[in-house]
Amino acid sequence: MIRREARRFAQEEIAPIAAEFDETGDFPSQTIKKMGEMGFMGIEIPEEYGGAGMDTLSYVLALEEICKADASHGTIMSVNNSLFNFGILKFGTEAQKQKYLMPVASGQKIGAYSLTEPMSGSDAATMRTRAIREGDQYVINGRKSWVTSGPVADFVVLFCITDPEAGHRGISAFLVEPNQPGFIRGKKEPKLGIRASATSELIFEDYRCPVENRLGKEGEGFKIAMTVLDAGRIGIASQALGIAEAAYEASLEYVRQREAFGQKIGQFQGTAFKLADMKTRIEASRLLIYQAAVKKEQ
Repeated sequence: MIRREARRFAQEEIAPIAAEFDETGDFPSQTIKKMGEMGFMGIEIPEEYGGAGMDTLSYVLALEEICKADASHGTIMSVNNSLFNFGILKFGTEAQKQKYLMPVASGQKIGAYSLTEPMSGSDAATMRTRAIREGDQYVINGRKSWVTSGPVADFVVLFCITDPEAGHRGISAFLVEPNQPGFIRGKKEPKLGIRASATSELIFEDYRCPVENRLGKEGEGFKIAMTVLDAGRIGIASQALGIAEAAYEASLEYVRQREAFGQKIGQFQGTAFKLADMKTRIEASRLLIYQAAVKKEQ
């Protein structure tokens, strides 16, 4: 049922506008709002927190179908579900779940995840963004890069150094909100594709974050970041699967129409071999992803 509904929505609502939004780079707010109403922006989140209350396999199936129509919509959906919602569900307080998880899981708001910095990528422990506690607040200074949904996010999970001497154990996570002094949306990054999923820098200049907005304990940030990223791997794989399926279907349609030397090019053995290899790799990937989704629930 979830696949059928996601496929119908993707083909009827997303596919007709995908190319236009990819060209302009505009955020597809109307279709994202509809996805929220259908439960796609918080599929694995319990209904009590605004989500659909489904399992990981349902998430994978829906994301696959959305990405077959447009990878931008799929990326926005993936970040909301995997990188923002999951961390708050697992590590957040009840108050944080009510304030931040419910509106994002229901699709009313957009969430983002901010870990990467200009000089800190996969080696997250070398980040430089600092959060210094002053009374009941943290004062945050630093610059983050490649933040998916950064230009439009309503809430951000932000990772900062709170203890420079503790290495990766000195990283803490915070829930921050735009439209506050010291929160600056930086330049929007030009990309070769997936442009409707906006990506930007986020800059913090003496941004004051209340202590109650810390996610988890002080020093737990690295654990939270890695736990969330691990949970998001299945979503990334599902995106790739949907894109690959769309590419295969487009290739199949082309070789059935294109003629050369008096016949359709799909009838040439060399072309058929390529298509067979594509289909084999897609089906192998599908089975691996579905198995991972089922095992994640066990």
